[in-house]
Amino acid sequence: MDLKQKQKEFEREAVPQMDVLYSYAYHITNDHDDAQDLLQETFLKAFRFWDKFEKGTNLKAWLFRIMKNSYINRYRKEKKEGVSVSYDEVEDFVETIRDEAYHSENLAESLSKNLLDDEVARALESLPDEFRTVILLCDIEGLPYEEIAEFIQCPIGTVRSRIHRGRKILQQKLQTYAKKKGYIANA
Repeated sequence: MDLKQKQKEFEREAVPQMDVLYSYAYHITNDHDDAQDLLQETFLKAFRFWDKFEKGTNLKAWLFRIMKNSYINRYRKEKKEGVSVSYDEVEDFVETIRDEAYHSENLAESLSKNLLDDEVARALESLPDEFRTVILLCDIEGLPYEEIAEFIQCPIGTVRSRIHRGRKILQQKLQTYAKKKGYIANA
């Protein structure tokens, strides 16, 4: 496959996933710039290894896996070295393929800024990673259990269990908040 053909195929199939990936990146980094950097790194790696993607399999799960691994690797590297990495080349590439309709003011940012009160956002952030990830992917992003299982590379039963347990933890953390907002009656 020549470069132009590879780029067209990548733009057609991978770029439409950008919003949902940015949304997840924003939730795990809690910072617009860091989320953009992680998104760019993910798409650069995905483009570089596009020939390794098995057509007919779940593209979104493949991209999420690249993002998750990039985030973990970056975290380990920063923790170990404390060095910033320049992403100029990645930024240039992503800007050339970005859909003109893409806006950074997407669903995740809107939810974080407008719909989720600080108390709810803090409760969500306080969840252990394995619960927060599945709650974000299921309840905020609306991904089906099968895609979440592929993304976190675990059985679907584990996904269901983590979602259930994560929701229970949130329910306990937000009991007072729910009473204050009138979601549940004061007993």
